[in-house]
Amino acid sequence: MALVAAIFLALFVLPSPWGVVAVAGAAVLEVGETAFWIWLSKRRRPQVGAETLIGARAEVVAPCRPVGSVRISGELWRARCEAGADRGDAVLIRAVDGLTLVVEPA
Repeated sequence: MALVAAIFLALFVLPSPWGVVAVAGAAVLEVGETAFWIWLSKRRRPQVGAETLIGARAEVVAPCRPVGSVRISGELWRARCEAGADRGDAVLIRAVDGLTLVVEPA
């Protein structure tokens, strides 16, 4: 947007040397802003897929001895806990095996 405004000013308002300076400055500003937003968008890893659940806490809703279910972010998942976990216990998600979460007591 700044580049369009600078071109408009250069053509209709500003004298000859200042029009070029305004367009060049606006172009630098646009390139810098684009680089900033690209950098900002690449700082975080993508938040998609079941793999993003690894390391999160979940609550056991059906006893896991060794297979049961857990609730995480309002979703119910099938879970496997070799150590066993009772209803209401907090567990940590360690891996994803298909659509089954491998968990351990927190």
